[in-house]
Amino acid sequence: MTSLKPGLIGQAKNTVTPEDTAEHWGSGLVPVFGTPSLVALMENAAVEALDGHLASGETSVGGRMDLRHLAPTPVGMRVRARAELLRVDSRRLEFRIEAWDEIERIGEATHTRFIIDKAAFVTQAAAKTQ
Repeated sequence: MTSLKPGLIGQAKNTVTPEDTAEHWGSGLVPVFGTPSLVALMENAAVEALDGHLASGETSVGGRMDLRHLAPTPVGMRVRARAELLRVDSRRLEFRIEAWDEIERIGEATHTRFIIDKAAFVTQAAAKTQ
């Protein structure tokens, strides 16, 4: 974790498909880039910012997303998100994320992630089924 510091940047890109739409997710009745897909794009950008900076056996999980979805994006248009790590507080990570389509800014968010031990986390989740 020693290389984790504010200023790390991650990016994610996608082309909007019918499976990314609000209509598909049931989060709305319109064939535009849905908020659940925007959240995923933004989380992917945050994960990319951490690539190569976590210890072996560690990963991160999302804990909070405070999101504003600002504009619609049609199927077929490219979208991208840029995440910047703002704060590192032990295992708690705070990001600022913005997203754009080919025309305009479509979203902004603050996002909290937590560094976890992957094996212990998976074991804890699996214990719920026993």
